[in-house]
Amino acid sequence: MAPRWAPPAGLVLLMLLLAPAAVRGDKPLRGGPSAAGAESEASSAVFPLYGDVYPHGLYYVAMNIGNPPRPYFLDVDTGSDLTWLQCDAPCVSCNKVPHPLYRPTKNKLVPCVDQLCASLHGGLNGRHKCDSPHQQCDYEIRYADQGSSIGVLVSDSFALRLANTSAVHPSLAFGCGYDQQVGSSSEVSPTDGVLGLGSGSISLLSQLKQHGITKNVVGHCLSLRGGGFLFFGDDLVPYSRATWAPMARSAFRNYYSPGSASLYFGGRSLGVRPMEVVFDSGSSFTYFAAQPYQALVTALKGGLSRTLKEASDPSLPLCWKGKKPFKSVLDVKKEFKSLVLSFSNGKKAFMEIPPENYLIVTKYGNACLGILNGSEVGLKDLNILGDVTMQDQMVIYDNERGQIGWIRAPCDRIPNDNTIDGFEEGYCWPQFPGIIGLPNQDCPAYYRSNKA
Repeated sequence: MAPRWAPPAGLVLLMLLLAPAAVRGDKPLRGGPSAAGAESEASSAVFPLYGDVYPHGLYYVAMNIGNPPRPYFLDVDTGSDLTWLQCDAPCVSCNKVPHPLYRPTKNKLVPCVDQLCASLHGGLNGRHKCDSPHQQCDYEIRYADQGSSIGVLVSDSFALRLANTSAVHPSLAFGCGYDQQVGSSSEVSPTDGVLGLGSGSISLLSQLKQHGITKNVVGHCLSLRGGGFLFFGDDLVPYSRATWAPMARSAFRNYYSPGSASLYFGGRSLGVRPMEVVFDSGSSFTYFAAQPYQALVTALKGGLSRTLKEASDPSLPLCWKGKKPFKSVLDVKKEFKSLVLSFSNGKKAFMEIPPENYLIVTKYGNACLGILNGSEVGLKDLNILGDVTMQDQMVIYDNERGQIGWIRAPCDRIPNDNTIDGFEEGYCWPQFPGIIGLPNQDCPAYYRSNKA
């Protein structure tokens, strides 16, 4: 999880330190019976995304909060539960943000005795104690780089337009952060806060489920060209065509994880032990533990042509230059091979990572590796699939069925009128190397032309 207010070149990854949380079990299939009376009325909501991996280093969404509703930009983060805004309560230490700071009123405070406060405290430090029934719900979030945010839990209206054309204004709990020790206070942050989309009870997704507004399903489609879309609910989910793996109980606490995976490069195993993988849209880059990272770098260097030379670039640690500056990844992708993750937690659950999902072309015209050594930033054995690897894939976190899915998709095409009409033909099957026993299947012609 990362409120990414530092420049991408700083290689700062701020991981939220969370207590272990149980992964939800399988729930009734889509359209089946449910204990929730409003379940059959649940709809979906689709939101355009803004930003990119490079040079901005994040994808964010605009949410309208308060009465009257005011817009706020939120960093989309599947690696944490709590949604929070920098706010004037009053502000002790805040970054410069795009919009005026959110101002809570006393009647918006969530009391300490509220179950959502207990869930928040349980997820952050495992301790929940209220000295008075009138006490407010205070919290402190700490990050692995020693950054922190102190705030109070509040509840206010969120304005949402649903796929069934209705407009709803549920009152949802979120954090009012008034003391941030993250990034540089002199820099202007691209966002006003964080949209926490984890599976915990405090996440907006879980709260919308409790209100009967949407199912506990969230997905994102991050475009390689920048932008994309985010959705709550399951109306857009291509259940029969996506690759699915059961959610695994992560050893690294409250992350969405499809479990352990074997790593292939160019169709051949890299010979490292299976690596536990988590998905985190709050991380710009992908991070491998030391052993798989070194094995990948060795394989990469061993397979490159002589036309590429290592180059120094302030953007990322490992870069190459060609005979002339590269304008995009498409100029250099033919020089590199695909990675494949083979997940043992699902039947034939493979994820292809083509060169455009691990390379970044910088403003200096170099091609840089967007997979970093996580051990150098304190991640130890944690392997994170970040935004760079999830680009041009629809990634679905289905807490109803306890599964994670992914499928190639044209993420720069936002579904019209919140429907899937005219969109599904954009999905395509991954181009897996035949050496691991999977057939190659073509994408639709127009999708190939979009990538050319």
